Amino acid sequence: MSTRTAVITGASSGIGAATARQLAAAGYRVVLTARREDRIEALAAELTAAGHEAGAHALDVTDRAAIDAFAAGLDRCDVLVNNAGGALGADPVRSADPADWRTMYEVNVLGVLQMTQALLPALEASGDGTVLVLSSTAGLAPYEGGGGYVAAKHGAHVIAETLRLELCGAPVRVIEIAPGMVRTDEFATTRFRGDREKAAAVYAGVAEPLTAEDVAETVTWAVTRPPHVNIDLLVVRPRAQASNSKVHREL
Repeated sequence: MSTRTAVITGASSGIGAATARQLAAAGYRVVLTARREDRIEALAAELTAAGHEAGAHALDVTDRAAIDAFAAGLDRCDVLVNNAGGALGADPVRSADPADWRTMYEVNVLGVLQMTQALLPALEASGDGTVLVLSSTAGLAPYEGGGGYVAAKHGAHVIAETLRLELCGAPVRVIEIAPGMVRTDEFATTRFRGDREKAAAVYAGVAEPLTAEDVAETVTWAVTRPPHVNIDLLVVRPRAQASNSKVHREL
């Protein structure tokens, strides 16, 4: 039997890259996708040098034609980790840029939809497929300045919930992992358009935000449960974060 294959979107950094490393260590052949081809090729080379099976494929989850071509070229897919996403801006609803909201919706919602649609036939054919959606606690509760991201992650959350209903009885489970505050190299910096001071303020005084590795470990644990066990929704936050709007800071 061929090695089980996991496709990971947004694998060029952060949670995606950490998940690729951990799933590879768990015995999966990992297929890394992201727009930044140089990064995923370097990660695939790292994993291959460590004795794991890994490949890289440059892919934009908003490009349906490219997604379909990618799916047609896969020999199998057992796990799809929908990780590609991100936030833009932290403006209130009254002044938010609709273009930012549109970008977030296209990546966080339509990206999940398109990748899932394209790979569902292979996931069903595997006889034991897993669709995993990396959403956010933003998809479960709003916070000021987060309207666009909250709306997009609500969309991703609803895709997972609806798909689980629609696939009931099929050999595919749908898992949703919703992280809270995670400190990665790029998330907050991208949100604030490269303003590192604003990005650092997000985590100011928080002794131990989650790391990409923390979330990747959670993803890997959920994916490697026995086939009859489905982790419908797992919320993971740092101890210092009680909710999206209540965080303990030592200033």
